[in-house]
Amino acid sequence: MDVDAPPGFGAPGDPNLPPPSPGSVNPNPPEPAAPIGLGASLPPLSPKQGGKDPSIVWQHFIKLAGFDPKNPRSQCKYCKNQYKCHGKKNGTSGMLQHMKVCKKWPFPRDDKQKTLSFQAKREGESGSNVLVVANYSEERIRLALARMIVIDELPFKFVEHQGFQEFMEIVEPRFPIPHRTTIARACMKIYSSEVDVLRRAFVGQRVCVTTDTWTSIQNLNYMVVTAHFIDGDWTYQKKILNFCPIANHKGDTIGRAVESCLLKWGIDRLFTITADNASSNEVAIDYVKKKTKERDSSILGGEFMHMRCCAHILNLIVQSELKSIHESIAKVRNAVRYVRASPARFEKFQECVENEKIKTKCLLSLDVPTRWNSTYLMLDCALKFVRAFDRLEEEDGHYKLYFCEVDGNGKKPIGPPNYLDWENVKTFVKFLSIFYEATLRFSGSLFVTSNTYFHELISIEDQLQQLCSVDGDPLLKSMAVEMKKKYDKYWGSMDNINLMLFVAVVLDPRYRLKYVKFWFREWYGKDKGDAMSSKVRDALKRLYVERVGQNGASSSSSSGASLSRDSKPSVGNTSLSDRIKSYNNKFKQHLADEDSVESKSELDRYLLESSEDPDVEDFDILMWWKMNSSRYRVLSQIARDVLAIPVSTVASESAFSTGGRVLDSFRSSLSPNTVEALICTQNWLKDAKQKRPIKLRECMDNVEDVDGFEIDTEIASVCPMPMEEDPSTVVLDDDE
Repeated sequence: MDVDAPPGFGAPGDPNLPPPSPGSVNPNPPEPAAPIGLGASLPPLSPKQGGKDPSIVWQHFIKLAGFDPKNPRSQCKYCKNQYKCHGKKNGTSGMLQHMKVCKKWPFPRDDKQKTLSFQAKREGESGSNVLVVANYSEERIRLALARMIVIDELPFKFVEHQGFQEFMEIVEPRFPIPHRTTIARACMKIYSSEVDVLRRAFVGQRVCVTTDTWTSIQNLNYMVVTAHFIDGDWTYQKKILNFCPIANHKGDTIGRAVESCLLKWGIDRLFTITADNASSNEVAIDYVKKKTKERDSSILGGEFMHMRCCAHILNLIVQSELKSIHESIAKVRNAVRYVRASPARFEKFQECVENEKIKTKCLLSLDVPTRWNSTYLMLDCALKFVRAFDRLEEEDGHYKLYFCEVDGNGKKPIGPPNYLDWENVKTFVKFLSIFYEATLRFSGSLFVTSNTYFHELISIEDQLQQLCSVDGDPLLKSMAVEMKKKYDKYWGSMDNINLMLFVAVVLDPRYRLKYVKFWFREWYGKDKGDAMSSKVRDALKRLYVERVGQNGASSSSSSGASLSRDSKPSVGNTSLSDRIKSYNNKFKQHLADEDSVESKSELDRYLLESSEDPDVEDFDILMWWKMNSSRYRVLSQIARDVLAIPVSTVASESAFSTGGRVLDSFRSSLSPNTVEALICTQNWLKDAKQKRPIKLRECMDNVEDVDGFEIDTEIASVCPMPMEEDPSTVVLDDDE
């Protein structure tokens, strides 16, 4: 926006103005003008000379001699930058812009002058661009650069890269590029400020945590602790609290580290700890339970503190059977390995795909045998290329020879897969899809998962019982029988399952206690089913009573006063019939109060009310509780605690993927404190709405949509892991 020129602007003899250059072509240059401030308009020009208005730039530029008159050049008097200055071809606009950003400009600029600009929309945002007021601030740019370094996992040395420096010279030439140590200090400054913000958020907040351990490229043992809670606005939060080295993986060591983390953050109301089934984790949780119980900072004495990772248990159930790998799976794996072994083989396979007119955009990938979910993805994708594999066997002679050659272990790879093998693979995929979909739901970390466990339990229980039946498929039956044994070991008894997983379903307004009681009766009969339902209700009631005691409120409305609404008859002043009538009135009032809705506790009223329609699409359970929190003041607080429980440790394990990228082979010298600051700050800064997990299928589609794209065999063989937030997505694990 323009500003008025000051009085006397451009007056002769001004000592602040530059003298005329002796090298200028114009022998009679106009009077010097005052410098141009950022965002200011050009000063008034001198009077016309020779019928033309001389440009202000010639008071700060000189025309260079020795150049072709058809392509003249000029030079800045201060920084010596050269510009083309042909009157018709180039003009003076480039020189005018340079005057505003010249690094050696000797005159003060008005950097406080603000400019208006449109802020671009982020991807996924609706509405029009927003008009914002902007001004140059070196500190803001430096902090924004530090945020970019943290969020995008860039090395500190990125600021010294030639490409970045050239980019900044165009975007903002006035900004001095900081040294890598300066940008590292800026990152630590952001970390410190975010710690203060998060610590205030934990005041009076009940928290659930997940924890896991990892060995880095530095050969150091790291432990991560992630907090999960639902804030006052009913938004599910996931915050990494620490990413610190520990001496070993022993239970006492892990327990002390978890306790130290909680004390550091001032968390005094711990609800649950989700960890895998390692025996050391049981020791660690017992240690934390004892310490929190001594400080009276646990809930119900830590009775429900230990939450076993459901995704880990599911992996144990499936992996136990896949250890004795079926021959058909091995044949398909060898066929995929042959295709992925070289670009020439992959190109030949692509020709077979085109000749068979297979339209799928799925990318053939090799699995990691120790990860059953990657085996499932490999088989599911390979089934789409059955005709292509058959054609490859007919047209590629090397394909058959591959299965006749002896490998490094002196064995021949079995294969190629035949029709019967592909039929078996179809059966395997159909069977494994049950567990794969359950794993994806358990692995969510950006949405509530505790209320999904019971539904997956119903599905797995029902499918295994059907497959174990006499009339089931023989191949599937043998697998299902073995898996059912593992299933019964971990989930067959209610004593092995944290009751909060059932309470979470009760607190789902679409199901409530009636749903849990129905399925318990289906599985265990009426008597045992009712007894198990009573355990769930009792656990919820104890949570309710504990919350009421903390809030200093009564669990139900007082109805005692209603019994004495009528004045007591005076002794000896009334007849017997009047006294009996008065007693009857008291009893009637008691019955009315007993049947009154107001006299019942929030818990009783919630359980008696009708359920919401379970078939409603996009039902938001957190929004429901937010809208009904005024009706259920105590119960809504319990819902915030229970629904925040994570059923898997994926949220903590995903931090190791970030750690693997931060601590790569080029940055393995980073100190543990710096690593913790980078990983934690990235987690805190990332907006949950902007997190877009890698969608494997979508990535495959995009890869194959690019004409002439040569697929790198190492990248294409990356194994996907279902460790991301969106249940329809999986993560590309960089370590594989």
